[in-house]
Amino acid sequence: MSGLYQRRRKRPELNLVPLIDVLVILVFFSFVTMQFRSSATLNITLPKVETAGKNEITGVTVGIRADGVLSFNGKEATEAQLAELLLQVRDVNRDTPVLIRADEETPLKTLTFVMDACRKAGLNRFSLQSR
Repeated sequence: MSGLYQRRRKRPELNLVPLIDVLVILVFFSFVTMQFRSSATLNITLPKVETAGKNEITGVTVGIRADGVLSFNGKEATEAQLAELLLQVRDVNRDTPVLIRADEETPLKTLTFVMDACRKAGLNRFSLQSR
């Protein structure tokens, strides 16, 4: 009987230490690469563009003063009038370039309104003039 005794099988083991190490490294990596700040809390001052070329456009010029007053080719216009004038420009030529000349103190809301009005009118060739 001594030669016939049964061999006991070793119970299978799952080594958890390497798995825990990998998990800790993944969590650490995610915390290191994660950004916790939101863009609303950043205090940003937009820089002056020194590499901008001359903005010589033979098209339409929309001006925005610091107090938000709009002008179309040098003549004051309201938001509704500007939208109508841009639609008239589109009817003449859809590829007419639009130069937006905004003061550096212009509210962003007014600037985005002008850009949105250009897109709604179908005039997608617009640019901002810088100093």
